[in-house]
Amino acid sequence: MLVTLQGFGNIWERKPRIQAGNSTKVHGAAYYNTTGVLVNGRVRYRWRIGGKIRFNSTGGFDPNYPLRVLGRVFECEPPERRGDGWNQMLFRTVLAHPLRPDAYLFVVAPEKTGRIDISSPFWKPASVQVVAFSEDSDQQQAMLLMPAYSWVHGELGTFFAEPSARQPWSAQLTMGRAA
Repeated sequence: MLVTLQGFGNIWERKPRIQAGNSTKVHGAAYYNTTGVLVNGRVRYRWRIGGKIRFNSTGGFDPNYPLRVLGRVFECEPPERRGDGWNQMLFRTVLAHPLRPDAYLFVVAPEKTGRIDISSPFWKPASVQVVAFSEDSDQQQAMLLMPAYSWVHGELGTFFAEPSARQPWSAQLTMGRAA
C-alpha cells in the first residue's frame, strides 16, 4: 500500500531493538507516532480509538528531521489491529520517486475541522480508516487514512482529501462548497 504522510500526531516514542540472541546489543530502533491532547498542561494519550504509526531506523526516516518526510510517499503495511486492541501501521520505506498513493495520512484537530462527533455514523465514510483518535474535554486529535476525494465531517463542515493537480502524490483537506 502506498501512503503519503501529510501530518504527525502530538506524541512520539522511541523503542530500541535488541539484536536477536543477544540481550545487550541494540540494533536500530523503531519510532512511533500517535495522537495526543493537552491535559493539565501536558500532552497525553486519551485514546478513544488507539493506534500508532511506526517507522524503523531503516527505510528513509531520520528521527532527527521527521518533518522531511511530510509530503513523501511511503510503502506501508495496511493498519493492523493488534491483540491488545489498538491499531498499528508500519511505514516501511520512503519511495525515491513519488507515485500516486492509495491513501493520504492526515492528522486533524478541531482548529481545522471543528469538533468531530465520532459517535455519529455520518462523520466519515467506510473508506476512511481511523488509525488513532484522542479526546479529552474540548481537545481532539485524529489520525486518518483517507483515499483521494474521501471526506471527514466536523462542526465546521465537510472536508475532502483533495489531491494536488500538479503533484498528485500530495493532497490537502479542503472544505466542501455548498451547491
